[in-house]
Amino acid sequence: MLISATVPPTTPSTVWQTRGRHTGPAAPDVLRKHLQALEDAGTVQDFMELPDADTPEGETAFEARWLVDEEVTVRARLRLAEWSGPGQEWTLTAEAERPWDQRWPSPAGMFWSWEADTPWGNETVTGERFLTANPLPADDKELRRALRGALRDTWTVHLVVHEAMTPDEHGRRSLVPLLPPGLHHRVIEHRAAPHQLRTVNWALKESGVEVPRGGALVLPGVPAPADYDPVDHSVRSVFLDGSHPTELLDAVRRFAALPRPLPQDADAALTALREEWQLLTPQEELARERELVVMYKEALEAMTESRDLYREAAEHAHEALAAYREAAAEAGEPRQAPVRKSGSPFQQLGRTLERFRETTKSLRPVASAVPGARVGPPDQDRTTGATGATGTAGAPGATAGDEPEVADR
Repeated sequence: MLISATVPPTTPSTVWQTRGRHTGPAAPDVLRKHLQALEDAGTVQDFMELPDADTPEGETAFEARWLVDEEVTVRARLRLAEWSGPGQEWTLTAEAERPWDQRWPSPAGMFWSWEADTPWGNETVTGERFLTANPLPADDKELRRALRGALRDTWTVHLVVHEAMTPDEHGRRSLVPLLPPGLHHRVIEHRAAPHQLRTVNWALKESGVEVPRGGALVLPGVPAPADYDPVDHSVRSVFLDGSHPTELLDAVRRFAALPRPLPQDADAALTALREEWQLLTPQEELARERELVVMYKEALEAMTESRDLYREAAEHAHEALAAYREAAAEAGEPRQAPVRKSGSPFQQLGRTLERFRETTKSLRPVASAVPGARVGPPDQDRTTGATGATGTAGAPGATAGDEPEVADR
């Protein structure tokens, strides 16, 4: 039996869900007319079509509310998807105030009117119809594809019945209408011809289940319910002669009552039903407004408390700072000079060049302290000194420009 690696949450016992496809035109008009007729008859308490702003583009949604057992309120939402090639897919989620009873009316029958050729009663995975005995395809490849699709479908209960021999008119009637009303639009019946048994069981081999010859089997789905037992949900013999197949109907009811995982994408539909419900009674609107008032009051109290705590913390901080300053003044502690900002990079470069200039000035030689000494460049000083010495040793009246006599050696 196929087992999924991740098991989704279990469907609540108060929830009823199914989905299908409407293959005809004007599906929203069909819903409006039928819901209005049920409201006029008192079967439905109230219904509404959700505004376009609250639904994705191209989709339509309806909400309806009615009573079962004269005291239990049922709230349901039907979402009609955008039109595609095969038609419009619809998803229906309903929730009651107590665990669902299979004897209650089908919520699908509250939204759609059932007729023999109604275009809305088609299942989405295999394309088979509700409340009808659907023969399996004659082509083996198509047959295997149909059964594998039925195994993967967790929105609908799939029942496979093998015909031990070709039945008469009474035997060709579907067995689903014999089930409680709450299962009429949640069960799909597949019929296998006498020669198709081997192909059927070959297609079901990977799931670990098998259809008895001349009997029936409730397919487990993927993932299968934790308490699913193939033996407990199969019947060895089914007499297709118009009689009441009690054993088979009991097997289907037991399977439908098992805790089953939420179907794919059903979690979002259930959340929308619970949290985005708009069809409120005056009492419910009043209760919701009171809840909003309480919520806003609690939020305001939390904000006020947070503000008071912040103010108290600020006052303590100011008191601590004042006490610190007083203690520092009494101890005579000098105040620290504020740290000068370093300034821009150009200012720092200017200061560095100024310091370098002052340093070079200090490295210059200091002139001799001889009275009347001439200060000048080093070369000029040396020349002047030599000339003065020559003038002193030479003949009187020699000038600095006269060349000295060179003695012959």
